[in-house]
Amino acid sequence: MPETSFSEAVDRALALAMTRDPRVVVLGEDVRLQRRGAFVRFGASRVLDAPISESALLGTALGAAMAGLRPVVEIYFVDFIGVALDQLLNHAAKLEAFTGGRWQAPLVVRAACGGGYGDAGQHQQSLWGLLAGVPGLSVVVPSTPADAAGLLLAAIDGPGPVVFLEHKLLSQQWLDYLGGASREGVQFDVPAAGARGEVGEPPVPVPLGVAALRRQGGDLALVSLGVGVHRCLEAAELLEDEGVWAAVLDLRSVAPLDVQAIVELGRRTGRVLVVDEDYTRGGLSGEVAAVLAEHGVRSAYARVTTEETIPYARALEDAVLPNVERIMAAAHALLVNAPGKRG
Repeated sequence: MPETSFSEAVDRALALAMTRDPRVVVLGEDVRLQRRGAFVRFGASRVLDAPISESALLGTALGAAMAGLRPVVEIYFVDFIGVALDQLLNHAAKLEAFTGGRWQAPLVVRAACGGGYGDAGQHQQSLWGLLAGVPGLSVVVPSTPADAAGLLLAAIDGPGPVVFLEHKLLSQQWLDYLGGASREGVQFDVPAAGARGEVGEPPVPVPLGVAALRRQGGDLALVSLGVGVHRCLEAAELLEDEGVWAAVLDLRSVAPLDVQAIVELGRRTGRVLVVDEDYTRGGLSGEVAAVLAEHGVRSAYARVTTEETIPYARALEDAVLPNVERIMAAAHALLVNAPGKRG
């Protein structure tokens, strides 16, 4: 199979879904420009530009979903979902429960997330922990082109609502945009792998809530998603040079969460390190710890997260976001403090 970029994989999956199902429509700011291939192919009735009003956009999409369509809503940054949180949290996520299953909201919200390029805390958050805490809302974060295509297909075909988050450092389209104008010459903390990969033709749907073991290992479990998976893989290579075999688990989705995969890996390794670009408090890293405790897994635990508001200055930003250096330091501390397996 030929290699495909992350951005191309998403566009292919979207085109495939729109070809298979005439109910799939795309809405968002500048989508006729951003998805010009889809616009040329499917026309103005299925690729609709929207004004800069995220609340109105999501409200329109929810009504369209209730009326029988399958909208894919595009919001530039996940940070801007805050403007439309009422539509997502109080309406779309609760619709099925409040109507006893008589109504559903089969809509997908696509949004870019993550930092590592110097755009400060109003444009670089992840927020998947906040969103995943809402019952009725699914949240997925792919780390490879194949998963990006497969998870998007599954999300569009499912009952929804689903928030589909794309880390900007994996998307060539976003990197091209972010690297222009005043940012020319800026070095981004882009993983060596992840932005390109093999994708089937046609792409294969990937079920939500099923994690992927990216690397085998019995000494330590590195658990992450999105761009963090590639940082963990790089750290695992460095740990192998030291004689430590680290497994890398790609969660792929935050809600639903693959509890079984976390528990099995925690029991096998006895040491779990969660690498989470989202905030520390009340998020994914704490949920993983709770899963281990609730299932009686006697494993040592640590986490590398974003602990404060993301600064604008690149040097400060690099110190705040998870990176390979921080992962290695946490792994070494975990190995020293828990020298033997306890699972």
